[in-house]
Amino acid sequence: MEDTPSVWERPEPPERRAPSPLSRERIVRAALTLADAEGIEAVSLRKVAAALDAGPMRLYRYIGTKDELLELMVDAVYAELPPPTGSGWREVAASFAHEIRAAGLRHEWFIDLLDGRPRLGPATLAHSEATLSALRAAGLENIDMIMSTIEVLTVYLIGAVRREVGEHRAERASGLTQREWQHSRAPHLLAMLATGNYPILAEAVHDAQHRDPSQKFELGLGYLLDGISKRLKA
Repeated sequence: MEDTPSVWERPEPPERRAPSPLSRERIVRAALTLADAEGIEAVSLRKVAAALDAGPMRLYRYIGTKDELLELMVDAVYAELPPPTGSGWREVAASFAHEIRAAGLRHEWFIDLLDGRPRLGPATLAHSEATLSALRAAGLENIDMIMSTIEVLTVYLIGAVRREVGEHRAERASGLTQREWQHSRAPHLLAMLATGNYPILAEAVHDAQHRDPSQKFELGLGYLLDGISKRLKA
């Protein structure tokens, strides 16, 4: 039995005359809007069809499964990203990290879809090629070192952005900012820290209250790039 061609290999069906003409691009844009507003869990072919004022079965002419839709959505986000830039490998790596973080904050579901199987859409592959090329041009000639740099950056990004997104979601759910939420829990927390049994934790809490998310991200990214730099020198 022959393998079913992927969504990237199947030609898009010709557009038919209808009150709501469809295309893969329109379907993906509607799915992006739905995911940004309600979360990735809210995305289904039925809901996307309703947003487009079309019957669900019409969407199956363009997209076979929800997994294919998610693949297309990830690729659409990668299409938004400019290629990383910089004169040195650290600048290129930081540029890559900042753009992925920005995309993850614009589309809070995006970072969750990076933690899984490889994504093979054309925009995704083009961004990957541009990133690898920029790192090589900036001085990382060894492909193993290039790939290791991207892999550890991606691991850091998934963790850091997922935590930041989680904080944003918690703020919206509670109706409080992160600092307001901390203050609402302050009596218990301050009482525990005042015992003197948690001196390092007390220092960490005090420090965290005076750093915004961008500062935290930059600090962690700097530590990571310092470690890569030390490895390169060795």
